[in-house]
Amino acid sequence: MNTEIADSLEAEGITDPFPIQSLALPLALNGSDIIGQARTGTGKTFAFGLPLLQRAQAAPGEPKRPRALVVVPTRELAIQVAADLTTAGKRTGSRILTVYGGRAYEPQIEGLKNGVDIVVGTPGRLLDLEKQKHLSLAGVSAVVLDEADKMLDLGFLPDIERLLKKVPEERQVMLFSATMPSEIVSLSRNYLRRPTHVRAGDDDDPDHTTTSAIDQYVFRTHPMDKPEMLARLLQAEGRGLSMVFCQTKRVCDKVARTLQERGFAAAAVHGDLGQSQRERALRAFRNGKIDVLVATDVAARGLDVDDVTHVVNYECPEDEKTYTHRIGRTGRAGRSGTAVTFIDWQEIARWKLINAALSLPFPDPEETYSTSEHFFAALGIPPGTKGRLAKDRRERAGLEAEEVEDIGDTGHQRGTGENRGRGRSRDRRRTRKSASAEEAAGATAGAERTGGADSGAGPVRRRRRRRTRNGVEIRRGKDQD
Repeated sequence: MNTEIADSLEAEGITDPFPIQSLALPLALNGSDIIGQARTGTGKTFAFGLPLLQRAQAAPGEPKRPRALVVVPTRELAIQVAADLTTAGKRTGSRILTVYGGRAYEPQIEGLKNGVDIVVGTPGRLLDLEKQKHLSLAGVSAVVLDEADKMLDLGFLPDIERLLKKVPEERQVMLFSATMPSEIVSLSRNYLRRPTHVRAGDDDDPDHTTTSAIDQYVFRTHPMDKPEMLARLLQAEGRGLSMVFCQTKRVCDKVARTLQERGFAAAAVHGDLGQSQRERALRAFRNGKIDVLVATDVAARGLDVDDVTHVVNYECPEDEKTYTHRIGRTGRAGRSGTAVTFIDWQEIARWKLINAALSLPFPDPEETYSTSEHFFAALGIPPGTKGRLAKDRRERAGLEAEEVEDIGDTGHQRGTGENRGRGRSRDRRRTRKSASAEEAAGATAGAERTGGADSGAGPVRRRRRRRTRNGVEIRRGKDQD
């Protein structure tokens, strides 16, 4: 391994390799194709990143022609991988560029023109830049497919095949993933040459999904009691950064807003937010300005943040793989963590399938409320804790302390509560022949009051209907007798 890279890692306190790194690094440095399989959070990024940095140092890239390509499924993972590569290569002068959708094209195009060694990006934006002739893949000598199974789930498999067909035949391909579906195996057979399969435990192996590093708890809850339970759980002794996972964007927003009202420094991350807002929340979480991140599964993979002590499944995950990837945000890199799952009554059947698939000891979760003694005892919640954070414990700066970076968002921006509804007025008026219905009604009423005469012609004369019988007027009152 290059001494500059080793020194950079040592400066960050990284000296001992993880199993997947010990297995993959010798093969990757040799130029062999690799299929790497390991549990979430065991250092797959450095297993492929360090050889790429060493390759780029030996043969730097040219304008629009990078030497290596890292393809990832999500924007958040692209940012995380690029940050890790930048950390390891800060003494080598390696040029690393991140490209993904939701940001303006101009800075990414400018970075490619200035020359880059390694490009980390999502499939869609990579293909767009290549189609516009801003990115040339003719000089790529190494390709990495990270979290390949997630790209399969998101429907990126055709885009990956298009990218691989544009890369020269003489290349090194490294495929890393936590699980290995049959489609990924087929992809490796078509595009990898005599690959070596290295495996250091995977998320499909039940023996490795339940680890001693993560204490797991499952409670059967009532939907209306969940906010109170969550607020008390977040005041457990020893809690650091925490992640709360929800199934939908609407619930995600609601939970984050409720926690803020209860005094917690929380923020939401989901697909309806603009990219600048998502990055702002993630930066605030990493920097410690907020300590609770409420997210959909968009942040479940690739988000590597130190000191995440608690992961909460606010709603039951879809399947056992989603459960595994969610709780994998804690207990990373040899650390310990706590994973708590709330199960509604209608989710019991789904949870039993997950429990059986992972061989977990929670087939029938105990009925639990925010006042249950076993809930306090299991999670180390101090007795007497209520659902609001005391003012003297509100030490975090909050999301407002993190500035929004102007990145030229190209995606949909979801308005906040105070901005929603501004702009176009919703008070529409029905019109008839270019005149509003109100004006038409007003004109008719005016005509009835004035009897069709001009308003300034004299006093208003009251119109009276006459009753007739056989053409003779019928008078009222005394005249009628």
